[in-house]
Amino acid sequence: MSTEKPQNGRKPSVLGRGETLVAGAGLGAALVLLAGVGGAGVWTLHTNAETRREGREQTMRATAMLLSASAEKLISDNELGTLRTLVAGTTAAQGLRSVRIKLPEPQSMVVAEASPADLNAYEPLPGTWTGSAGVDEVTLSQTADARLRVMAPMMVPGRGALVLELEDNASITMLADWRMQVGIGAIGATALVALMAFYRSVRRRLRGLGAISEVLSQADAGERDPGALTISEDLGIEVRAFNALVRERAKLQELSTLDRVEQQIAGRRGRDGDLGGVCDAMWQGLLLIDGQMKVRYANGAAAVFLRAKREELVCKSIENFVSDAKTRDAMRSIAGGQTGTGTTRGRTVVELEREGDAEQSKSVLRFSVRPMRREDQASALVVIEDVTQQRVAEESRHGFVASATHELRTPLTNIRLYVDELLEDPEQDVNKRTSAMNVISQEVKRMERMVSDMLSVAQIESGTLKLNRGEVRLEPIFGELVADFAEQARQKDIRLKFDLPPKWPMLEGDRDKIVMAMQNLLGNAIKYTPAGGEVTVRVSGDPGAFSVAVIDNGIGIKEEEQPLVFERFYRAKDRRIENVTGTGLGLSIAREVVRLHGGDITVESALDKGSTFTMTLPAKAA
Repeated sequence: MSTEKPQNGRKPSVLGRGETLVAGAGLGAALVLLAGVGGAGVWTLHTNAETRREGREQTMRATAMLLSASAEKLISDNELGTLRTLVAGTTAAQGLRSVRIKLPEPQSMVVAEASPADLNAYEPLPGTWTGSAGVDEVTLSQTADARLRVMAPMMVPGRGALVLELEDNASITMLADWRMQVGIGAIGATALVALMAFYRSVRRRLRGLGAISEVLSQADAGERDPGALTISEDLGIEVRAFNALVRERAKLQELSTLDRVEQQIAGRRGRDGDLGGVCDAMWQGLLLIDGQMKVRYANGAAAVFLRAKREELVCKSIENFVSDAKTRDAMRSIAGGQTGTGTTRGRTVVELEREGDAEQSKSVLRFSVRPMRREDQASALVVIEDVTQQRVAEESRHGFVASATHELRTPLTNIRLYVDELLEDPEQDVNKRTSAMNVISQEVKRMERMVSDMLSVAQIESGTLKLNRGEVRLEPIFGELVADFAEQARQKDIRLKFDLPPKWPMLEGDRDKIVMAMQNLLGNAIKYTPAGGEVTVRVSGDPGAFSVAVIDNGIGIKEEEQPLVFERFYRAKDRRIENVTGTGLGLSIAREVVRLHGGDITVESALDKGSTFTMTLPAKAA
């Protein structure tokens, strides 16, 4: 019995701490072993008894058949003395209880028995008799005390039928073979002793784990006292490690409780009723800084912008969280009661560009610092705003205006030069005049496309872009594309090829916008393909879809930039295109237009190998 003291008011157990799990497993193993040995013993005894019974039945049947044949002959020859001697010898030789030959009913006279007291006590056998033996063949049955009984019919020619009865000396049961019972018991006892020895060995090893399991059950039931969860370290290294974890957990709980109390105190100091809740709901960061550059108040947004916890900000120097010297000087001068440079009506504004970390991208923060009086002491109110998106939008607008201005200036300059040439020499050669007029026409179309792009962007952003649907014949469109871009490709020494189908499908949509999308794809391919390159326009169509693939062997697009080329104002970050003019709108507008028609534009590209832009549109059913 365990001598351990009860813990936490729990009653002492019969088993020692940590033995519950092991004892249960040992008891279960012992019961399984005993059940197995017992079952095997019962089955063995039963099988042995059945085997003996079957053997005894066969022996008694064979004895009955042999004895009946001999008895018929002896009775026929009136050799009754010899018959009775044969019966007695057979009884003794076969270990039978009784052997009897008698006449059938109603005579029931015994002709011979196993061991009569006086052989002369038998009545004389009549010459003939009547009656049936009652059985037609050798039959087997059991007596009331479970002994085997065999009855066999006999027939003496000319005299009548007789009955031969054989009864076994003892019944055959499972408990009759005591030697086998003793052997099975010895085997079971030996196995049980071996199991107990194995159990003691396992008990020493697993008692520590069992104790840990019991303690974990207590903890799951709500026990939190470290003293009740501590185990005697004599149970092994596992228990010592577990006790160390329990002690460490208790220390962490104490520290967590102290931390929560400190946070609650700091939070109560930093909040002033409903005003604190209102400040926490603001998306701008708010800081209150005293003359010693200590943070007296910080809302949640300020902590996010400064990448710190609010509890870490309060009562700490702001210089630990702001590294920019200009921003720190502005805070220091205004919090100290001075007027800093760059102030606007007592307010100083500083914009700080900050690099991002693993989770945040590059951002631009605006710090607005203004003075305020608090309890006759100078202090500063700092408002922090994230103006990153504003800067990005402004840069995009400025870039677009600059690019659009440049794009419009180039065709206007060309038009003015050729118009001046025509005006200066109206009688010049017809070919020169025709060439000049072609250039003017191309530049006018180029300006028209640019203006159309700008209008399309405005319509897309306002949601007013509409399609003027109608039947679109494709063959004339590609004739116009050849005429529009052949000269441009020739001037850049680019081979322009058109792979057109013999039959053209019919489309239903806005012809002008479809042409605009194709012009953007083909114009970009020629623009970003160096001299000596090749641009192929491959058209394919089937009854359900029509596709145009514009293939070039130009500079290509990086894999990470391929999804971005369809964004408005986006241009690839490749130094080779810095001097190539463009607004960054063409692909965005083209995809938007094609998607309005139920199709799409996809891109496949490899850097320095070229690009393939594929436009797919649903074809009109025949």
